[in-house]
Amino acid sequence: MDPAPYQRIVAEIRDRITSGRLRPGDRAPSTRQITREWGVAMATATKVIAELRGLGLVDTKPGAGTVVRSGERQREPELSRDRIVRAAIGIADADGLPAVSMRRIATELGVATMSLHGHVGDKDELVHLMADTVAGEAIRREPPIPWRACLETTVRLLWTVCRRHPWVAEALSMTRPRPTPNLMRYSEWVLAALRRAGLPAEELLLVHLTLFGHVRGLGLTWQSEAWARQDTGVANDEWLDDHEAEFRRIGATGRYPALDYTTAQPVSQDLDQTFEYGLRLLLDGVERRLGSP
Repeated sequence: MDPAPYQRIVAEIRDRITSGRLRPGDRAPSTRQITREWGVAMATATKVIAELRGLGLVDTKPGAGTVVRSGERQREPELSRDRIVRAAIGIADADGLPAVSMRRIATELGVATMSLHGHVGDKDELVHLMADTVAGEAIRREPPIPWRACLETTVRLLWTVCRRHPWVAEALSMTRPRPTPNLMRYSEWVLAALRRAGLPAEELLLVHLTLFGHVRGLGLTWQSEAWARQDTGVANDEWLDDHEAEFRRIGATGRYPALDYTTAQPVSQDLDQTFEYGLRLLLDGVERRLGSP
């Protein structure tokens, strides 16, 4: 009888490990990579990771995903909220937020799914805990006192979080924020800086949300580009080069002169550059607003 699909995949990955093609500490194929390479469903890919873990071939490392086990395995710490959140962050970093589930986390930690609910209520609560945890890793020191320097530092910190963990932007909400201490600290720093600047009280939240929207919008774009690059192996500039002829063909109709003119200029589409330009433009606008009667 032919082995089940997940067993065949396990055998192939195990062969890569035993042959040395995957060495101790190397990243093992993620669930996203397994679904793409072997054409199976996410549930099958998750089962593959669970089987490899059960065989003692791989471990899950926070921030690194699933890696080939190296040396003697250390005794696992007791199950806790922090351990669950860290495991979820590792899954999201490797495979994206949709891959995070109580079942997947339980598989990674080698525990029963129901045991997680004594520490975390549901996935919605878990996602907010994840976002607050990674925000806390970046938002540590107090920002500068001058209002503009404070905003530049604070907003860049949030952008750094979105770049390190592309799923974070998807977890953040402008309209339904959750009471989480580290993200509330970010908001406190921004609002306090705007108050020091002398912005009218009725505009504080509007400017705060505008700055937040700038980061979140680009963060979602960063996430989309990160997954597109992982899935296709093609960077955005290479993608544009591949489609240049089609753009030129449509532009040659003369129906889009402004677009044709703009795209002909040597302008970079680097997201970090776009972030810095947008931040500077927004803060220049705040200064202009403060100087107006």
